[in-house]
Amino acid sequence: MNIQSVAVFCGSKTGNNPVFARHAKELGKLIAMLKLKLVYGGGSSGLMGILADSVLEHEGQIMGIIPELLIEWERQHQGLTELAIVPDMHVRKKMMYDRADAAIILPGGFGTLDEFFEMLTWNQLKIHNKRIYVLNSDGFYNHMLKHFQHVEKEGFLHENMEERLVFCNTPVEVFNKIGS
Repeated sequence: MNIQSVAVFCGSKTGNNPVFARHAKELGKLIAMLKLKLVYGGGSSGLMGILADSVLEHEGQIMGIIPELLIEWERQHQGLTELAIVPDMHVRKKMMYDRADAAIILPGGFGTLDEFFEMLTWNQLKIHNKRIYVLNSDGFYNHMLKHFQHVEKEGFLHENMEERLVFCNTPVEVFNKIGS
């Protein structure tokens, strides 16, 4: 698969573990170095801001998509290559999916999980066929991985979860797996 852009879903806060911010910064650098376009939520706070700043610092291209109601909350990033201000979260998520060839999930809260689960659901329903890479920074998603394995074991998935969902421990591993 020829990947030219990646959607990254992550927290508008940095979380308590410094590994989360370090991974966001490393991921941004790799995105820029690989000449991929970052498609993300358009904010300047938390992991979103660290990721975007890193892409820009390494002269990468960014498409930010932010809903009107989150301009203040997530503090709209001012230095992006492109910024779309959209009416709501549904339009934001759809635009992000449409403009990216794959998705990467970093640590985050309910918003990140909402985007992650919608992407997974759309995958299962064959609305899109984009692979989802989970950056499991310092084991942040270990509990979720165990739950997904349980869901699969109990017969609630239509296909093997590894068909669409790839867990990685480092930013480099994400891009090694995207490239394979």
